[in-house]
Amino acid sequence: MLRGLYTATAGMLTQQRRTEMLSNNIANANTAGYKADQSTIRAFPEMLLQRMETKTLPTVNRTNVTGIQTIGSLNTGVYLQEMRSRDMQGELKETGVVTDIALIEENVPLHPETNAKGSLFFAVLNQAGEERYTRNGNFSLDNNGILLSDGNPVLSTAGQPISIQSGEFNVTEAGDVLVNGQVVAQIDVRFAEDVRNLVKEGNGIYRTSDNQALPTAINNEDIRYNLKQKYLENSTVDIGRTYTDMMTAYRSFEANQKVLQAYDKSMEKAANEIGRLS
Repeated sequence: MLRGLYTATAGMLTQQRRTEMLSNNIANANTAGYKADQSTIRAFPEMLLQRMETKTLPTVNRTNVTGIQTIGSLNTGVYLQEMRSRDMQGELKETGVVTDIALIEENVPLHPETNAKGSLFFAVLNQAGEERYTRNGNFSLDNNGILLSDGNPVLSTAGQPISIQSGEFNVTEAGDVLVNGQVVAQIDVRFAEDVRNLVKEGNGIYRTSDNQALPTAINNEDIRYNLKQKYLENSTVDIGRTYTDMMTAYRSFEANQKVLQAYDKSMEKAANEIGRLS
């Protein structure tokens, strides 16, 4: 009976984590460049149960023979194996705002081990001055003319925040920032060959799990991209499907909860009623 408790609890924990992931997707549905998470649920490895027993043979010396009888396989529930982002290009939306920049991937190499496509990012500095990465091109200018992404300074190829001392500026497809026809900086674009090395920090911000800086995609012959001013990349969240998955997760959680309650009542009866009669 205790094994059933563990199985139902594993199912509840799995659906709880899945619900948290889906809730985060919904909260970031309107975040520019956000990559929706998707999960993989897997059953724990099955166990083969066998019973060891001793049989007495009807011989003169009554010989004891040890044997093994197969009972069958046992599954102990499920778990959330991994969560991965949908690293695909989001749809473009024209905004007409000069500080909106969409990062468009044209050709990105595949990782040789996983055969999964890499990803490109803008490089930014967080509030602690640490380098982070984002696809959020919904930029803005602060009072000092620093180009920001969600409050984080956007870095140039020189590794410095981009300063624009004029409200009128243009961005070329290569990322050159032009003010009055003069190039003042180039927006840096970084390349993540293995997306498994990326860790989400919230609000579309990533860091590397090994704390190593991502290499630049500038002048990389295997990578082709362009930046499009006055456009934004939408998130890859499918609202309709996400709400449907959310309801499925809730119902699965409730089903496991009812199983857990049934086991609890059975154990209570065994302890309070059957135990009293004996």
